[in-house]
Amino acid sequence: MSPADLPTSKELLRQEYVGRINRVIDYIDENIDTELTLETLARVANFSRFHLHRIFSALVGETLNGFVRRLRLEAAASMLIAHPKETITRIALACGFSSSAGFAGSFSEHFGMSASTFRQRRRRHFPAGRLNNSKIGKTESKTGKASLPSPYYIDERNINFKGRFEMKVEVKEMPEMYVAYYRHVGSYSGVGEAFDKLMRWAGPRGLLQFPKTRMLGVYHDDPEITDPSRLRSSACVTVPEGTEVDGEIGAMTVPGGRFAVASFEINHEQFGEAWDELMGKWLPEIRQGEALRGSGFPRSFCSKHPEQSLPVQHGGQAEENQRKADQHIRSGGLISKQKS
Repeated sequence: MSPADLPTSKELLRQEYVGRINRVIDYIDENIDTELTLETLARVANFSRFHLHRIFSALVGETLNGFVRRLRLEAAASMLIAHPKETITRIALACGFSSSAGFAGSFSEHFGMSASTFRQRRRRHFPAGRLNNSKIGKTESKTGKASLPSPYYIDERNINFKGRFEMKVEVKEMPEMYVAYYRHVGSYSGVGEAFDKLMRWAGPRGLLQFPKTRMLGVYHDDPEITDPSRLRSSACVTVPEGTEVDGEIGAMTVPGGRFAVASFEINHEQFGEAWDELMGKWLPEIRQGEALRGSGFPRSFCSKHPEQSLPVQHGGQAEENQRKADQHIRSGGLISKQKS
């Protein structure tokens, strides 16, 4: 790398700020049902309260309060569809709103209709099987409020589907995974660039040790609800816990648990079709089994096939390995069990 290719001090500072803001966003995601004080979020970012407000708005394009409010409303919108038998008040409280009246006003302002109208209109687009929650058990959340049940049911069978793609679906106990990530904001089709940047960071640090290393794509938002320009996805690679990250590279834990896993071989342009195959054909046909975690939109984890994911960043094989990684993806649409 020539001196001209090295980032400037201004760019390094920007990358550091992006990393800190991503830590705040991760914290908000994990604690969306709790009170999120400015003091706590500033401590997570290691900023003063004033600087957190200013830098968050500059980098995210939304105020901090507006961002938290939007995520809560979008989570509630997903839950209104996925939990048709739950009361709107219960959903509002589960998403961090202090009262049903406050939620009602915010929801109408954001979506242009009441929560009940939204639920009625959107439910017409969801298969009945996906919404079956007659056997759901109630659990207590970490905040003491009753957490909402999951609508996702699975059979204990392994099932093969031959639709647009040949797909095998099975139920697995998946381990917790510690990952380094590079976050992409925008259309989910653009996450490939995030993988490129992540690999350029991980390769020289000796963190790519295939087949032990796994590459994951985590999709955080429901594209049917969130504006495409604000969809969040994370290109991830498993790393040893405690691995130091810097700049725009963050670290997080992908939770373990019981998952529905769909496997199929696709190219990078076919993930959306494969996901539709899973959600539109497999999930609606499942009528019994155990609930899986998911408050509406199930976060998906796309795992590249170990034999194909070899984009090391040094040596003569780099270009060939990147070509192989781009050719095929072993995609696993994972929906984890209900969090207790």
